[in-house]
Amino acid sequence: MMERIILFAIIMAFLITVLLSPLFIPFLRRLKFGQSIRDEGPKSHQKKSGTPTMGGILIVISIIITTLVMTAKYSEPGMDTYLLLFVLLGYGLLGFLDDFIKIAMKRNLGLTSKQKLIGQIIIAVVFYVVLKINGFSTIISIPLTDFSIDLGWGYALFIIFWLVGFSNATNLTDGLDGLLSGTAAIAFGAFAILAWSLEMLDVTLFAVAVMGAVLGFLVFNAYPAKVFMGDTGSLALGGALAAIAILTKMEIILLLIGGMFVLETLSVILQVASFKTTGKRIFKMSPLHHHYELSGWSEWRVVVTFWTVGVLFAVLGIYIEVWM
Repeated sequence: MMERIILFAIIMAFLITVLLSPLFIPFLRRLKFGQSIRDEGPKSHQKKSGTPTMGGILIVISIIITTLVMTAKYSEPGMDTYLLLFVLLGYGLLGFLDDFIKIAMKRNLGLTSKQKLIGQIIIAVVFYVVLKINGFSTIISIPLTDFSIDLGWGYALFIIFWLVGFSNATNLTDGLDGLLSGTAAIAFGAFAILAWSLEMLDVTLFAVAVMGAVLGFLVFNAYPAKVFMGDTGSLALGGALAAIAILTKMEIILLLIGGMFVLETLSVILQVASFKTTGKRIFKMSPLHHHYELSGWSEWRVVVTFWTVGVLFAVLGIYIEVWM
């Protein structure tokens, strides 16, 4: 029975995205909501200029509808459901503002870094306060060990760091056609399995709703992309992924299941640190996917390789949590 419910949720989210996209993409094109490509990026990306963006709106809508319908029918929406939707919508709205400023106001960088960070922190703080009020555990366990630590009030800082960090990590990963859609589907699929093993039905339904929505989006986002998700989608997905890891108390395993996002972020940090300290670059360009592009790999080869590595990370994460 549970397997059918999960399958139905995936199919529902997938179909909502697939059926709405052919209507929504021309609408974005009429509004001239096209992607601006920065000059410092790979020259091959200049041809993507004008491709409709803000497709993340579709992803968020699909997830919300599927989650609410499925939890209303097969469960009773509780704190977990509403917290996940709050984080998804909160970071999605923040990304929408960023995208809208870039497109409508012709400011290529969107919100300032400070504005974006403040918004991300506020959402994370609200998330923490609700958990605190409901007596949520502040203990973090280290996988493969018997070691655990109670962070106490420090857990608030941890939650802020996790939500802000992973929302930015997925944002950095969204640089090639289909890259984030595929890696996000893999990561959310992994957490759906883990949430299911804990019998957390609400979290499982949310995770598979995200998986179905991004797979549906991938139909139009795979190379050559007909639409981009923009910050609306990338920030929402990263925040939601971190929120699931926290609610399932698998905070640390997110570093493995979301390993591709971690590697992309580390490549940027290392590149900046190296250039500022030595004047030399480690990579041809960061994030990491651009390094491989400039090394002669085709865009599709980079994407498929990153998907494959993402699957390996996910399988290893599931193995560690379930069988070790």
